[in-house]
Amino acid sequence: METLKDKIRNIENFPKQGIVFKDITTLLEDGECFQKAVDMLSYRYINQKIDKIVGIEARGFVIGAALAYKLCKGVVLVRKKGKLPHKTIQTSYELEYGNDILEVHIDAIKPNERVLIVDDLLATGGTVKAVVNLVEKLNGDLVECCFLCELNFLKGREKLDGYNVFSLLKF
Repeated sequence: METLKDKIRNIENFPKQGIVFKDITTLLEDGECFQKAVDMLSYRYINQKIDKIVGIEARGFVIGAALAYKLCKGVVLVRKKGKLPHKTIQTSYELEYGNDILEVHIDAIKPNERVLIVDDLLATGGTVKAVVNLVEKLNGDLVECCFLCELNFLKGREKLDGYNVFSLLKF
């Protein structure tokens, strides 16, 4: 029997030379595996008080929305600059090749709402740390940062020191 890890495809030299990209689309394409992954994540949070699930563009939307559905919680979308139609707050963050900006609607998280941040992959931690900053700007109470996969060798967890972090699969 294949494990969930076996369903994740490696793509050599993407998005640039020397990178081995963990492609989760092969796991998402398999209905039973996708359901199993969401079920396994939901078991962790079923008895926790969570008000909102924050999904990070783009694959975090897929995992976050499915988990929110399973837990009967609202979904908050964090997107790159200029993609959200209502008034937003923003934060900038560093990438390997420059800077980018993430935004969230200013009214998406109410003060003291308990928030779970969800993304597909924890690599260097820069993107999710920026999302943590957005949640804190809106005075949300961060429960945990949750990932389908984590690349341990990139030490992204270190950027999240002091926060609860969970990854279903570790590479």
